[in-house]
Amino acid sequence: MRALLIGANGYIGRFVADRLLADPAVQLTALGRGDDADVRFDLASGSPGALTRFLDAVHPGVVVNCAGATRGGARELTRHNTVAVATVCEALRRSGCGARLVQIGCSAEYGPSQHGSSTAEDAVPRPGGPYGVSKLAATELVLGSGLDAVVLRIFSPAGPGTPAGSPLGRLAEAMRRAMQSGDGELKLGGLGAQRDFVDVRDAARAVHAASLSAAQGVINIGSGRAVRLRDAAAVLARVAGYGGALHELDGPPGVLRPAIGHPRPDPDHAPPVAYPYPDGCGSWQQADVRTARDRLGWRPRIGLEESLADIWMEAACRI
Repeated sequence: MRALLIGANGYIGRFVADRLLADPAVQLTALGRGDDADVRFDLASGSPGALTRFLDAVHPGVVVNCAGATRGGARELTRHNTVAVATVCEALRRSGCGARLVQIGCSAEYGPSQHGSSTAEDAVPRPGGPYGVSKLAATELVLGSGLDAVVLRIFSPAGPGTPAGSPLGRLAEAMRRAMQSGDGELKLGGLGAQRDFVDVRDAARAVHAASLSAAQGVINIGSGRAVRLRDAAAVLARVAGYGGALHELDGPPGVLRPAIGHPRPDPDHAPPVAYPYPDGCGSWQQADVRTARDRLGWRPRIGLEESLADIWMEAACRI
C-alpha cells in the first residue's frame, strides 16, 4: 500500500510515520512544510489543483492527515485546521487516485461533557474554544465530502514527545525546575480537571489500523478512563523522585490546598507554577472507545504511568 502522510513532523505525525514505516507492506511518502518532507507543500496556502496533480502522480491508496495547529488566534487555527482540510478534500475529489482519507480529529471538538459520563461518537459536539471549533469544522468537511474517509478523534495524547506547552509538559517542566533549584514545594493549577489520556504510540497504532480498515465516520481514540490531573501529578512526582510538596491553586483566590506531600511554609519563596487546562473542555472528559474496539480491533496497550515516565525522561534530560 502506498501511503501519503501529511504532517509527519508533528507530535502525533512523527509516531504515525514510525508506525507506518515499520509495516513492510506500506510505502510511505511524507508531505509537509518542512525541509525534511519528501515533498514540500503548505496546505493552508497551496491550491487544491496543485495537490491534485501530486496525488495523481503518486497515486496513494491512503492519505493520512496529521497536520494542523493547536495554538494561535481563531484566524490562524481556521487556516491550518479547517482551510487546509478543505484543500485535502477538494484535491482528493478531483484526483483519480481514489485514496482513502484518515483525518486526525480531537476530543476538543466535543467540548465539556457531564461529569461521570463517557462521550460516544454520536454526542452533539459543543466545542468550548476556537481550536475545537476549527477542528470540528474540519471533521464536518471530511464527513460531507463523499470520500472514503474516517476521522479519529484522539483524546488527550501523552507520552514521549509531549509538547512542553501542553498541561502534562508544563507539569513536567515545572517539576524539573523545582528539582533543579531545590524547591521543596510546587504550586500547581488546574489539578481538578479530569482527562482521558491515551499514549501517542497507541494513537499511532489506531491510525495504522484505520488506514487498513473500511471503517468510516468518527471513531474515538482514548483509554476509556478519565484521570484527575492531580493524580497524574502524583504519579509524575513518584516517577521523578520528587519528594517536595505539591500545592493546588484551585479554589478561591489566595487559598492553597495541600495536595500531595508535606508543605514547607516559606512566604518569601515563589516556587514554579503550572497552569490549568486550556482546551475548553471543562472539568471532565472520558471517551467511549467501544467503536474503536469493534470497528478497528484497537485497544490501548500503554498505561499512563509509562507515558508519564517517558515524559519525565525527556524533561530530566534538560537538567
